[in-house]
Amino acid sequence: MTNSTPTADLAGRTILITGATSGIGRSTAAAVAARGARVVLAVRDTDKGRRVAAELPAAADPHVVRALDLADLASVRRFADETTEQIDVLVNNAGVSASTLGRTHDGFEMQFGTNHLGHFLLTTLLLPRITSRVVTVSSQAERMGRLDLADLDWRTRPYAGGRAYADSKLANLAFTLELDRRLRQAGSPVRALAAHPGIVVTPIYDRAAATKPGLWDLLLPVIGQGPDQGALPVLLAITADLPGGSFTGPEHLFHMRGGAQVISASARAKDATLQADLWAASEAMTSTTGTGTARRAD
Repeated sequence: MTNSTPTADLAGRTILITGATSGIGRSTAAAVAARGARVVLAVRDTDKGRRVAAELPAAADPHVVRALDLADLASVRRFADETTEQIDVLVNNAGVSASTLGRTHDGFEMQFGTNHLGHFLLTTLLLPRITSRVVTVSSQAERMGRLDLADLDWRTRPYAGGRAYADSKLANLAFTLELDRRLRQAGSPVRALAAHPGIVVTPIYDRAAATKPGLWDLLLPVIGQGPDQGALPVLLAITADLPGGSFTGPEHLFHMRGGAQVISASARAKDATLQADLWAASEAMTSTTGTGTARRAD
């Protein structure tokens, strides 16, 4: 399925986007607001968030900015407690990349802790308020991920930042597929989908370029695209009539840039045992449980 320029009337919808102050998140916020949606910007820097919200096309109800630090599970819980309205679509967009080992407030490896665990907890806590979709931004980097479930925190292995990033993206996709299975099993109308934005010139790639300037200086002008283009697969996942479990990505250059279509997840991401084991590990690490309060179909 192909849809290079996803369009839909989102008037009256509330769409919550993490990391909405820059890059793909900001472009997604602008695109859904232009289609009539009210946006909840879940961001670390609320001053910047308010500046971005003021630039968005106006909706029937005002856009909202709320503080969220995905690297701090207490912040995630506070955010969920303060979110009392109905959310039509949750977009798990925020992400970090790192070449050196860092840890979250709770002691988890920074990329896995922020990109996956923070969003895992946020999703499970907000699920009773979500009416339509959960869209999680993954990446085709997931194909390079392995997810050592015995050492998700990189306590015993030599740290490899690129591999840790790929692991976090594999976790995003495996989580999406398991979430969708659980939602269907619970009789919920909510769908879980994932999106791969392609190679996008954002702060994540700026940091990569700082560590490998020769390689990235050559590649980015050729295959890199702007965040508005990178947001197209996310918009397709938000707006198109796609089944739960769909994975969207660019159309061109081996799904690296341009347009939006449904693409294939890796065999590893589709492994039911990995999905279940990752879910169990994520519950243990975040001290939360499943989808028992998911919205049910009428």
